Amino acid sequence: MLSETTDSPASPLQDDDDVIVSPPEAEPQPGINGNTVRWYDADRTEPYTRIAPFQERHDTSVEFFYKPITLTALTIGLAALAYIAMTQDLLEEGRDKRRIGAYAALVSFLMFSMIQFRDGPFVRPHPAFWRVVLGVNLLYELALVFLLFQDLDSARSMMTLLDPSLGVPLPEKSYAENCAVTVDNIWDAIDIFCLAHALGWFGKAMILRDYWFCWILSIAFELAEYSLQHQLPNFAECWWDHWVLDVLVCNWLGTYLGMKTCQYLEVKPYEWRGLRQTRGLRSKARRVLSQFSPHDWTAFKWEGTASFYHYTTVVLLLAVFLAAELNPFYLKSLLWLEPDHPFVILRLAGVFLCALPAVRELYQYVNDPNSRKAKRMGQHCWLLLATILTELLVITKWSRGLFEEPLPRYVRWAWTIGGVLLLLYPAIRFGVPSARRYLRKHNRKRKAKSA
Repeated sequence: MLSETTDSPASPLQDDDDVIVSPPEAEPQPGINGNTVRWYDADRTEPYTRIAPFQERHDTSVEFFYKPITLTALTIGLAALAYIAMTQDLLEEGRDKRRIGAYAALVSFLMFSMIQFRDGPFVRPHPAFWRVVLGVNLLYELALVFLLFQDLDSARSMMTLLDPSLGVPLPEKSYAENCAVTVDNIWDAIDIFCLAHALGWFGKAMILRDYWFCWILSIAFELAEYSLQHQLPNFAECWWDHWVLDVLVCNWLGTYLGMKTCQYLEVKPYEWRGLRQTRGLRSKARRVLSQFSPHDWTAFKWEGTASFYHYTTVVLLLAVFLAAELNPFYLKSLLWLEPDHPFVILRLAGVFLCALPAVRELYQYVNDPNSRKAKRMGQHCWLLLATILTELLVITKWSRGLFEEPLPRYVRWAWTIGGVLLLLYPAIRFGVPSARRYLRKHNRKRKAKSA
């Protein structure tokens, strides 16, 4: 059985009695031989200027797909661009050509991303796929930065360029008008969004890989809906819709199936052979399908109570996940998007794909900060964090004057008490023992001096 903790380049190698471990490399001296390096005479080949990719291992079972084809791809891409650009006279002048030109620019950028971006922590189905995911995330971040400098009316008019059916105000809908516990009310509450809830929490379980983390996030999201229903009426739901239909049925079902999938992938034996070493049509077909499954698997143990560093990381990760969950509700309300609009679905699917490698990089960065592979935060994690925070900035700017009703008093008291508890726990759990150790050490030093 092959696990990522032993063979994956994204995880540190574990020591073994039968393996000779080479001594760690000495850290290079600052500058050149200890001397300060000036910007105009620095040697760019020195080790302190190099940036090693997150991983450098290829899947040798499909060697053909890992051969460098950068020049070939450049030739094919330019040939396709030349053919399409030279044969566009048949289209009408104006919007058609602008639309195709924009598509060509996007495809060209994603092609550059696929070929030139650094590899991430995943190798299946191919590192190039995850480079394209990173490129899509970067395009979305650039679009958000552009929208950050526009007013809300301009942003709404720009959305009509992508979909002419947009730009129409949507009626606000509340789900808490009739909360009687009857069969008809419960049946009316069961719709396609219940399946979306379950699928979403299946994906969150695959991302976080921690049962209790998912439970905490599920309850925290329902509390956030209670807190913000004075701004978005569709957050208002019946109590049984919040806690029974959502938490205990849809969220639990998705989380349970997701964690069972994680447990299966954790203990699954991994043995990879190339197509040439595989005999029989059925075996070859099975090998091709297995290319779209994980190469190996790592179980996450966040250990939020192990240290103040881990506690802070878990709390911040929870806050970022809540923001990522709440942002699309505000964006679709501000931009007048239906919940089932393709833009909303694409945003959710894109964040899911980006979060898979991002949380993997964060886990590696937090749990082994001294590893040579994790000296800095990974590119997927950094960019996804920037994207979610930029969404928050856009929502904050566009919400001025729209959500003037203040937070209810009970909501302010609830979040104040929650914030105090979040600060009080680490103070007692980590601060008090640290203070005691410091005082004991100080007393021993004072006694040694007096003796």
